[in-house]
Amino acid sequence: MPQISRANCIPKQFDSLPNGLLDISVNNLHTLIAEPTLFHLPGKRPETLFVSVLLHGNEFTGFLAVQKLLQKYHGQSLPRGLTLFFGNTQAARFNLRRLDGQPDFNRIWPGTALPESPETVWAAQICQIMRERKVFASVDVHNNTGLNPHYACINKLDKDFLHLGALFGRLLVYFTHPKGTQSSAFAEFCPAVTLECGRPGQPHGTEHAFQFLDSCLHLHEFPAQPVAKQDVDIYHTVAQVTVAENVRYSFSDATADLLLDPELESLNFTEIPAGTVLGTTDCARMPLIAKDNDGKPVTEQFLTVTDGQVQITRQTMPSMLTLDARVIRQDCLCYLMERLAVETGI
Repeated sequence: MPQISRANCIPKQFDSLPNGLLDISVNNLHTLIAEPTLFHLPGKRPETLFVSVLLHGNEFTGFLAVQKLLQKYHGQSLPRGLTLFFGNTQAARFNLRRLDGQPDFNRIWPGTALPESPETVWAAQICQIMRERKVFASVDVHNNTGLNPHYACINKLDKDFLHLGALFGRLLVYFTHPKGTQSSAFAEFCPAVTLECGRPGQPHGTEHAFQFLDSCLHLHEFPAQPVAKQDVDIYHTVAQVTVAENVRYSFSDATADLLLDPELESLNFTEIPAGTVLGTTDCARMPLIAKDNDGKPVTEQFLTVTDGQVQITRQTMPSMLTLDARVIRQDCLCYLMERLAVETGI
């Protein structure tokens, strides 16, 4: 498994782009940008749009969308200032979320529960740099490994956050867990959004992200009127589900401690009733762990084992269910959500 030395504590910053960035492949990007780096580009309006890509090295739609954006404005002025942040280019080299020895680059930002490290230090410095630059808005572009629709995630239910999310689409997810994400850190000083653009490598995902970023560059200000409640569907993440550390799981090996349903990802963004089966187990105890937004265990509120079947105990809506066993171990099996009623006037 590829490994890498820990990142430098001081983020690199440049006022121009490296030659070749507009047409390089994502797996070769590390030859131009070897470590987490900021690029501050001027525009007609001084208020800066911040865009981060490749916090996870196998989620490259944001990078392709940024390339397309830069190609559009090549040789001309941007509509507003633009700061680009390229995250884990070394993991992108191998099409991996992160390399062995690295923390998750979307869990290291201020508010994280992780101990101090070179990565948490440079993440905090980036927040300070961008706070001083008076950011207009922050956009962090991601992909899903499982079958999911495109949606935007927000960390606050303030009007400007809702407008920013609704600019991407009507499906919004409000979350306060996990801690230490880029968007939650930036949400303390500007409207921030995380874009989930489906699976990587899909042209319509790149186009959707590109159109959104271009719209943000042209947005002079956020509307004064609130978002109409009929224009958005908002869901609130209420639990994160992981596989217990010592449990061996599989989608095909019947000898595994936990045999997960190979059709699981079809349940994403679907209201599922109590009794829905996620898999089978011969473990003496529950092989899955659910935690709420404060990190407290809530497994019994959502999951049970009945006659060897791991079942949901209440109506809920899962997201980010994936068949990628490595991602399940590095991140989670899924998130559980509930519909959130938002009153007009926010």
